[in-house]
Amino acid sequence: MGIIKLKNIRTFSYHGCLVEEGKIGSDYSVDLEIKTDMRKSMETDELEDTVDYVHLNKIVEEEMAIRSKLLEHVAHRIVQRVFKEIASVSTISVAVSKLNPPIGGDVESVTIVIEEYRT
Repeated sequence: MGIIKLKNIRTFSYHGCLVEEGKIGSDYSVDLEIKTDMRKSMETDELEDTVDYVHLNKIVEEEMAIRSKLLEHVAHRIVQRVFKEIASVSTISVAVSKLNPPIGGDVESVTIVIEEYRT
C-alpha cells in the first residue's frame, strides 16, 4: 500500500450558508490523501499503473467550483468522485479549509476532515 498526498490545493470558491458568501466568495485550501497499491507502478515506472495526481487535483478543483452551503458536503462530493473515477483508491482523507472565515473573530481558518474507505 502506498500514499499520495496533495497539500494545500488553493481555490477561490463560493461555499457557505450566508447569502453574501455565495456572492463574494472566499479563499479555500484542500488537502487530499489517498491510499492505493503501488507495487505495479514501482516496477513498471508507468503512469497508467498508478493514481495520477493531476486527475486528483482536477477532481478537487471541479468540485470546489460547485457551490455548497457546508464544507462537509463539498468534501463528500470529492470523496465520491475519487472512488467513482479511480478504482484503485482504497482510502481517502480530505480536509477542506475556509481561510479567514466570517465568524466574528480573528480566526485563520476553519477546517473539516473526513476519511472514507472503499466498501
